[in-house]
Amino acid sequence: MTSKTVVPRLVAELDFDTAVEYYTREAGADIATRFIDALQEVYCEIGNRPATGSPRYAHELNLPGLRSQTLRHFPYIVFYMERDDQIDVWRILHAQQNIAAWLRDFGS
Repeated sequence: MTSKTVVPRLVAELDFDTAVEYYTREAGADIATRFIDALQEVYCEIGNRPATGSPRYAHELNLPGLRSQTLRHFPYIVFYMERDDQIDVWRILHAQQNIAAWLRDFGS
């Protein structure tokens, strides 16, 4: 099995930056580093096994192919689509956000 490259969109990179800044400010550099490590774990998993992510939001939002994977020990969810040559990361959202609204507005 060949691993696919995980490519975050600009808005996903902004989501990441916001989360790291929050954890650094509110919980310290060690927790921010753990968040980064947890995200890297998810990226490795979806790069190696994209189909393991949940299709829940794909059904709710009528976005075929959308999958999500939750970070271990952090309340964040990575939303992505598998492409022929890569994994397209759409968003990295806190689980308490209005996820359906964020993705509905973004859905292209």
